[in-house]
Amino acid sequence: MNNNSLSRFDLKDRVIVITGGAGLLGVMHAESIAGAGGTPVLSDLNGEAAEKSATSISEKYGVPALGIQTDITNKPNVEELCNSILSRFGRVDGLINNAANNPKMEDSQQTTEWSRFENFSLDAWEQDMAVGLKGAFLCSQVLGSKMAEQGKGVIVNISSDLGLVGPDQRLYKKESVPADQQPVKPVTYPVIKSGLIGLTRYLATYWATEGVRVNALCPGGVEAGQPEDFKERLHSRIPMNRMAQKDEYQGTILFLVSDASSYMTGATLAVDGGRTCW
Repeated sequence: MNNNSLSRFDLKDRVIVITGGAGLLGVMHAESIAGAGGTPVLSDLNGEAAEKSATSISEKYGVPALGIQTDITNKPNVEELCNSILSRFGRVDGLINNAANNPKMEDSQQTTEWSRFENFSLDAWEQDMAVGLKGAFLCSQVLGSKMAEQGKGVIVNISSDLGLVGPDQRLYKKESVPADQQPVKPVTYPVIKSGLIGLTRYLATYWATEGVRVNALCPGGVEAGQPEDFKERLHSRIPMNRMAQKDEYQGTILFLVSDASSYMTGATLAVDGGRTCW
């Protein structure tokens, strides 16, 4: 690879917002940006955690990372986020819609019949939709509009392999638990992740002439100390026979937010160890 090709990954002077920035993958996304010289803004409902992670990234990479408390389901709060970024940095160059509610059904030590479709509450539906879809809509609307005014920007929507295929509920099966009490992946998760792919296609065509590129990343499961029996079942459904390590999406994120993907928009990129090709 020649130097010109490598330079396309350079994010110097670029300001990129990550929602859910204090979470496991949010921090990894921020480090990927900082490692390429960019300025990550970690937006999270847990402002203290976001600020702590941003401070750590600033010290490690020598960039002015910023942590900001934000309720992405509240438009005035998202507008405050945007104004704070513009006041401090004068621009916004990218957005990673990463925030989502994602209950870990595989870790449950009790019956979780609440997650079953027949019992799933409207409150839970609305809360999940508010974070996963409404939040992505509002952040794209507010921050994406600023990028369109600038004439350049990039949005990456974090979907999932479950945005491409339905959940295999057998993964979560508990022995000696009645069928009507078995834990399942809640309906909201795949619906939201599929919706983000639709949002990606809409915005990619909507802002194409304004220089704003929009793509979706569909990661697979991440190794995070899940029970061994769950991992064995999941591994058997993945051609590479393992889950991802938390840092294995960093290269893809860097590609998607940088000029290395300059002719790519409206795309859905699966990085899942091959799970969705079976």
